[in-house]
Amino acid sequence: MSENGAVAVVRVKPSAFAAPFHYLFTRPVVEVDGKEYEGRWGTREIPMSRGAHRIRVYFRYRGRRAARLGEAGVEVSVEVTDRRIGLTAKLGPTNGSTFRITAQPRSA
Repeated sequence: MSENGAVAVVRVKPSAFAAPFHYLFTRPVVEVDGKEYEGRWGTREIPMSRGAHRIRVYFRYRGRRAARLGEAGVEVSVEVTDRRIGLTAKLGPTNGSTFRITAQPRSA
C-alpha cells in the first residue's frame, strides 16, 4: 500500500456446487477502473489510490481473452483513513449466474 491509498482485498469464489468446474476451466478477472487483474479463484490484493473507483468482477474460460461472463460491478470510495477495503465476489450456482459483490466492514 502506498501513503496515498489502500489495498483492496478481493475474495473471488465460485459457488460450492460449480467450484470443481470453475477451478478446472475458468479464470476470474477483477477489473479496477478498466485495468484487468486476471488471476485465480481465491483472494487477491490490489493497491488503490484515494477517491472513487469502479470495480468489476467476471470470469473467462481458459484461453478466451474477450469473454466477460457472470459480470457484476460495484463503486468503491477510498477515504484518507482507509488502509484495507475487503470485498467478496461470489458467483451463483447456475449457468448464467452473475457475481454478487459484498463489502466487509472498513478497517483503518
